[in-house]
Amino acid sequence: MQMIPFDDRDGFIWFNGSLIKWNEAKLHVLNHGLHYGSCVFEGIRIYNEKIFKLDEHIARLFKSAEILDLKIPYSLDEIIIQTKNIVEKNQVREGYIRPVVWRGSEMMAISAQKGSTNIAIACWEWPSYFSPEKLMEGIKLSLSKWARPSPLSAPTDSKAAGLYMICSLSKHEAEKKGFDDALMLDYRGFIAEATGANIFFVKKGELFTPVADCFLDGITRQTVIQIAKDNNYVVNEGHYKPEFMINCQESFLTGTAVEITPVQSVDKYIFEEREITKKLITEFRKKVLSQ
Repeated sequence: MQMIPFDDRDGFIWFNGSLIKWNEAKLHVLNHGLHYGSCVFEGIRIYNEKIFKLDEHIARLFKSAEILDLKIPYSLDEIIIQTKNIVEKNQVREGYIRPVVWRGSEMMAISAQKGSTNIAIACWEWPSYFSPEKLMEGIKLSLSKWARPSPLSAPTDSKAAGLYMICSLSKHEAEKKGFDDALMLDYRGFIAEATGANIFFVKKGELFTPVADCFLDGITRQTVIQIAKDNNYVVNEGHYKPEFMINCQESFLTGTAVEITPVQSVDKYIFEEREITKKLITEFRKKVLSQ
């Protein structure tokens, strides 16, 4: 299948208050967001023309921007309205939304407090990652050599672009070795997350997931925890070393892009069962379609 480049597509992007043609949304190469990582973003799903958890995602966008000292020149309510408008304008039924905020090109230095804050919102058709048959096979992960940093070393409670550099490096390394993704540990050696998704394990009928104290507490993660509790599953949040995966029966990832994706293995650790994962996938699908 031929890849369509993201800089040359049909449609429109909302860009600093104006609706412009997709391929006219350009930035200068001397851009502070590009050079110094002063950029935050969100990923939001569209199901049957309805935007899932829009308010929560835009609220997190504003929180991330505040953490990085980026002052969005629009109200939260205005960005919610414009997100809905661009989805309608592009006529996306099943897809993905990417709001992004970055510091502009006025100053090219570490300190750029007088630089502008820019915002754009794009959306495009994007169905589920896998077919139902492929999904249930599960994906294969490998432990990464890169660790999620301490909150004293990086703004780990933001969805900041710079935090994803080690995620790209981890995923590239895993793919080169024949895996689908990587599992990252944190700076203490505890299980953290995959490169773009949170992780859960099932052991003796109970769910276990790492405490999100140095990585993003995903909105899909929060949704799945609530669904699990509503279905009378015990959900444990804690700090787990890799050897915790011994004797876990199931594992799955959660995230806007991956939704709920079963994990077949993490290196030598194998997860053969899918019973609870299937139940949660069914209940999650019901929730997104009934919003």
